[in-house]
Amino acid sequence: MKYAYCDTFLPLSRCRFRILDSFGTEPAFNLGTYARSHGYNTLWGSWRLQPLQYMTMFPHTPDNSFLGFVSEKAMVEQEEREEEVEPGPYRKDNTAVVYGKQDYMWQGKGRYLEVISQELETHGTVYQPPGHSAQLPSNIINHGLLAQDQFLQLLRRAKVFVGLGFPYEGPAPLEAIALGCVFLQPRFQPPRSSENSDFYKGKPTTRQVSSQHPYAEEFIGKPYVWTVDMTNTTDVQETVRAILRTEVKPFTPREFTSEGMLERVHAYITHQDFCSVSFPTWPPESALRIQLGPLGQSCVSVCRRASLVCEPALFHHLNNPAAFTRLGLSCSSIDQEVDNHLFPAYSPWGRRCGLQRERLLFSCAGSDPVHRRLCPCRAYRAGQVALCPECL
Repeated sequence: MKYAYCDTFLPLSRCRFRILDSFGTEPAFNLGTYARSHGYNTLWGSWRLQPLQYMTMFPHTPDNSFLGFVSEKAMVEQEEREEEVEPGPYRKDNTAVVYGKQDYMWQGKGRYLEVISQELETHGTVYQPPGHSAQLPSNIINHGLLAQDQFLQLLRRAKVFVGLGFPYEGPAPLEAIALGCVFLQPRFQPPRSSENSDFYKGKPTTRQVSSQHPYAEEFIGKPYVWTVDMTNTTDVQETVRAILRTEVKPFTPREFTSEGMLERVHAYITHQDFCSVSFPTWPPESALRIQLGPLGQSCVSVCRRASLVCEPALFHHLNNPAAFTRLGLSCSSIDQEVDNHLFPAYSPWGRRCGLQRERLLFSCAGSDPVHRRLCPCRAYRAGQVALCPECL
């Protein structure tokens, strides 16, 4: 009965759902028939929703809506303003706090931590079962698992928050940066993905994760975020010394403040209409910046290289022969009878152009070596990647 009810109810109410999605769901995984026939089938996919109905913790993929959260530190500062209480001073010690509450996360990181400990007194907050001690390097001061307010107090005194490579893409680095810490994290070479990482295997995404926290690396960056080759001790040592010469103040990106999140959610409630059969009118067409990608690049990468972001709601403006002409492309044939999540796209071999016939397959993600993708890019507001300058 339960399954029969779901099968009947879901199609009628599908457009009203919003799915909280930790990793992001790309369009190739979302459409069941396409996923099964093209090797994208996973346990988390095949819901046949409009991809923007999936709402993510960070802007993992622009195919989904970035919901986000409010940084706990930002909430504390707001409460202090409302109560007219001056926040305490950020008196920093020459200390580092390591991001990793389970000792398995520390395995194989001994040399990396040793180099950091030569420059900074290094603290951990690793859980210790009753009667046992965590298996950590001897030069680590371990406080055990702390309550959240105690953990934030430790960060408030530290200069550096040290990433070990896992957990991926959590909220703690933003809390640390909001408390005046510099986040030091490892670079992944090659990037982590479902092809080489058990953690991402089976997830409905083809993302190539270049560091422990790609959002912090790409949208915050130096001087707050430094990304290093963890196996290169010289690189680690020089980076730590450069951090110690750098003064930073507490910083929270606007999109992780109460005001920023409310602005974003208000825009979604006002403008996103997934029950309409018409193409979306938001963001407006005036926000469109067309980019023609090189072979082998996704629209995510193409737009990012132009300091823009891909906007899937604008794809329908490119899904016509005039878009190819506008880009100076001459089509010997136009294919619009084949499902392909890379379309609209241009293949220089035979000057073949492809149009998208299934709107659920409009996708910023995805690339192959034979297609140049037509990419709908847009600018974004400072500290608010989900919104363009014309979006409010």
